[in-house]
Amino acid sequence: MTEPITIILVDDHEVVRKGVRAYLDTLPDFQVVGEASSGEEAIDLVTELIPDLVLMDLIMPGLDGVETIRRIKKISPRTQVVVLTSYHEDAHIFPALKAGAISYILKDMKMDKLVDALHRAVQGEVTLHPRVAVRVLQNLRDENPEAEPLFTELTERELEVLKLIASGLTNSQIAEKLVISENTVKGHVSNILSKLHVADRTQVAVYAWQRGIVHRDQ
Repeated sequence: MTEPITIILVDDHEVVRKGVRAYLDTLPDFQVVGEASSGEEAIDLVTELIPDLVLMDLIMPGLDGVETIRRIKKISPRTQVVVLTSYHEDAHIFPALKAGAISYILKDMKMDKLVDALHRAVQGEVTLHPRVAVRVLQNLRDENPEAEPLFTELTERELEVLKLIASGLTNSQIAEKLVISENTVKGHVSNILSKLHVADRTQVAVYAWQRGIVHRDQ
């Protein structure tokens, strides 16, 4: 059986989170693994759980929504962020998408359409509200985003996983050693590959050896 799509819900309105969760809980292909009412809480949960998806509002108290998206994508590049909000002005849309959100949808969307957008996000497919889709394409194609550094800093947990990969441990062995689920290990491995721009575990090991993170005789 295929593992369910893990998702974190982020909205400062509890009624919104509970409403979406109640619907998703009826679907076997989704597993809501956490809820957050602020950007700070969302970042903590993503760091801990490495979900497949984050469904989040853009305007919340505390940390700015755009900055929250940027930090989530830095921590976990594999995690897709879907914005679900009431705001559809350019000042919100473009910064959110440039920060790394894959989709931007409005809260008047039907539940079945929301679920479709979530499925598409997991496959790397974009969903945009029709009012803004054409403008987004026209504007983003002409703008050059600031260059990102070649290597993004690994989190402390990712560094632990990297060392264990280089030591020859399998995902199940890593999960047992770190007392986390094998699915979470897979998420960490995926993020390590993405952040280091390498293709497989062997290249991860070589990277660790070359950087002196581990030694061949360990």
